[in-house]
Amino acid sequence: MPTLRTLLVLGRASNLPTVWSNCLAGWWLAGGGNGRKFFPLLLGATLLYLGGMFLNDAFDARFDAQHRRERPIPSGAIAEKSVWQISFGLLACGLIILFMLGMTTGILGALLVGFILLYDAVHKVITLSPLLMAACRFLLYVVAASTALGGVNGWSVWCGLALALYIVGLSFLARKEATGTTINYWPCLLLAAPIFLALVMNPGAYRESAWLLLLVLALWIIRSLRYSLHATGANIGRTISGLLAGIVLVDLLAVADVPHGYALIFIVLLLLALLFQKFIPAT
Repeated sequence: MPTLRTLLVLGRASNLPTVWSNCLAGWWLAGGGNGRKFFPLLLGATLLYLGGMFLNDAFDARFDAQHRRERPIPSGAIAEKSVWQISFGLLACGLIILFMLGMTTGILGALLVGFILLYDAVHKVITLSPLLMAACRFLLYVVAASTALGGVNGWSVWCGLALALYIVGLSFLARKEATGTTINYWPCLLLAAPIFLALVMNPGAYRESAWLLLLVLALWIIRSLRYSLHATGANIGRTISGLLAGIVLVDLLAVADVPHGYALIFIVLLLLALLFQKFIPAT
């Protein structure tokens, strides 16, 4: 039987706080209010994320056997067949929960599952696979928005697109981690997409309230990148882990006008992501 740690490593469980912050941001941007649906939404999104991560390792078993032998399947910690079975079980359960929240949420959830399957199947063989990963995070925003009082709206779509661009930049950088090759600089520019959106779309008092968060996100990105761009002995893994945790800050910037109590939830999620990364690898 696989250990709990093996299952957590397979599911990249340290990134779950970023999934929860995506749900909270998308839900809030669409008007929030419908708390009865919010916690089932978190459960459904969690199961879809874990299922997608398990499936990722199942598809990558041969690659990991050559390049990342410490991963659970090539190390013998769990059988490949079991990973396939668990992944599809998690995806099915997550999708059922989303359909229970409404037909629109279920259909959007099914679309999300489709992109998860497509990404896991082809991400090692096509160059533009980071776009598929970005589509998954965008759809998570939209799925969350569909459970709120206002439904899917312009704010949830635009902020979801800004997050998607951030994910594209992050994912292109992450592709260099397994191979150890030198990273390119242009994906770093995409990390600034949420900052640009906050400046362009938020005039007046709202922009003023977002300035502090905007600065915090910018400094966090710079802090994460310095491990690969400026530090002696580049550490791409540490850069990617920092940028993954930074997804919570992207979400907080998207909802910069939330009451302080809600903002505190995002801070707690950021701290949880950093804490979890000390025990479970984020990549």
